Amino acid sequence: MVSIGDVVRAVVSEYREELNRLNAYIQGGALSCTGLHRESTSRTKIATPLKPKEHACTHSTPTQPEMKRREGKKEKVKMLLFTGGYNTLPMVLLSLGVLLLLAGMSPVFSEAAANNTFRPGEELRSYRRSPDGDTIDCVLSHLQPAFDHPGLKGMRPLDPPERPKGHGADAATQNSFQLWRASGESCPGGTVPIRRTKEEDILRASSVKRFGRKLAVRSRHDSETGGHEHAVGYVVGDQYYGAKASLNVWAPKVTSPSEFSLSQVWVISGSFGTDLNTIEAGWQVSPQLYGDSSPRFFTYWTTDAYQATGCYNLLCSGFIQTNNMIAIGAAISPTSTYDGGQFDISLLVWKDPNHGNWWLELGSGELVGYWPSFLFSHLSEHASMVQFGGEIVNTQPQGLHTATQMGSGHYAREGFGRASYFRNLQVVDWDNSLIPVANLRVLADRPSCYDIQGGINSVWGNYFYYGGPGRNDDRCT
Repeated sequence: MVSIGDVVRAVVSEYREELNRLNAYIQGGALSCTGLHRESTSRTKIATPLKPKEHACTHSTPTQPEMKRREGKKEKVKMLLFTGGYNTLPMVLLSLGVLLLLAGMSPVFSEAAANNTFRPGEELRSYRRSPDGDTIDCVLSHLQPAFDHPGLKGMRPLDPPERPKGHGADAATQNSFQLWRASGESCPGGTVPIRRTKEEDILRASSVKRFGRKLAVRSRHDSETGGHEHAVGYVVGDQYYGAKASLNVWAPKVTSPSEFSLSQVWVISGSFGTDLNTIEAGWQVSPQLYGDSSPRFFTYWTTDAYQATGCYNLLCSGFIQTNNMIAIGAAISPTSTYDGGQFDISLLVWKDPNHGNWWLELGSGELVGYWPSFLFSHLSEHASMVQFGGEIVNTQPQGLHTATQMGSGHYAREGFGRASYFRNLQVVDWDNSLIPVANLRVLADRPSCYDIQGGINSVWGNYFYYGGPGRNDDRCT
C-alpha cells in the first residue's frame, strides 16, 4: 500500500533534484552527476546522522558570451519557476498542498497513513532514558530489525501460542526487573523497546563484522575450548521441545574488557562442528558488548556454531520481539548480595507445537518474543540437548588464568546466599508438557576455578549451585 508519506518523500525528492539543476544553471555552471544518494544503515546500528556517498559529478565553467546569454535569461527562468511556465515545480507544490489537505480532512486516510509510514517526529520523541545511561527506543513492532530478514519481509508478529501443559507463572519473579523501567514507564502498545546501539559500542568490538556475535569456536558442554570455561548441568539423549529454569542473578567481576561472565539456558541440536544450532537466554556481564559491568538480560542464536549466523539480542534480523515492557540487552536490577537478599529470574523457552517457532517467556508469564523455525536446520524439528549453567571467557592475561568471576564469584560449596544457583530445572517433552529433568549431569571444565554441585528437593526440584572466583589463590592458576 502506498502511503501519504511515501508520496510526499518522492515529491520532495523530485523537488530537491529540480532545484539542484536550476541552481547549477542560474549560477552559470553545468553540473552533471551520475548519482546522488545516501547510505542506508540498519535501524539498530550507529545512532548518528547518515553520511552522503561520494558524488560522481563534474562541473564546467561557461565562456564569456554564454555567461551574458544566461544572465539575460536568469530573471525569465525565475519568473517561469514560480508562475507555472516551468513544468515541474508548480506540480510539486500543488501535489504537496493536495496531499496535506487530504491528510487533514480524511480521518480514514490519515489513520491508514499513520499505520503504514515511519513518523520521524513522533518516533524520535518515543524513547526512555535509563538511570544507567542507556537509551531505550520504542520502535513500531513491524519496523523492528527482525523484519529486515528476507524471509520475514512484510510480515508482522504472530499472536501468542499455547503454553506448555503444567506451566505456571513464577510468582517469585517480578516484572519490573530492569533499570529503564524503574519509574514504571514502558513503551506504548504496538511498539517494542530496543536498547540503542551507540558508535562507541561498535568501536569496542574486535571488528564491525563480529559486533554482537560470539567468537566462532567449537564450544562444547564437556570441553574447554577457545578460552571458554563452563560449569553446567545438562540432559542429553532424548528429544526436547523446550526448557525452563530460575536463574540467580549476580554482578560478577569481569577483569578484562574482552572477557564476559554469563549464566544461561542453552537449547541445542546438531553436532558440535559447523552445524551446531543453539538458542540461548539468560543474563551476562560483558564490558565489550555493553560498555559497563552491569548484568543484562540477553538472548543469542546460531545455526552454524557461531560462524556467520545469529547474534546477541536484536543486533541482527531473526528474533521477533512481541513485548513492550522488556528490553533485551538492558540492565537487570536488583541483583543478589553475599549473605543478603537473593534475586532470580525465571526463563522458559519452548517450541510452539502449531507453528514450530521457538518462544521465550520471562518472569510471571511475560512473553518476550520468538525465533522463527525457518532460521534453523536441526532445531527446526527439536533439540537433542538442554544445558543450564555458567560460562566465562579466559584470555589468560600475563599468561595466568583470569580472575573473572562466574556466578557470585564463590564456590558451590558455600550454598544459599553465597553461591549462585539454578532451580526448578524442567524440560518440555513431545506432548508440549513441562516435566522435571531426568538424569541431570553436572560438569565443570576447571573445578579448581569454577565448580558445581547438584541436588533435588521438594521446593526447588532439580537444582545446583555453581561458580567461583577464577584466579585468586593456588587452586586456580
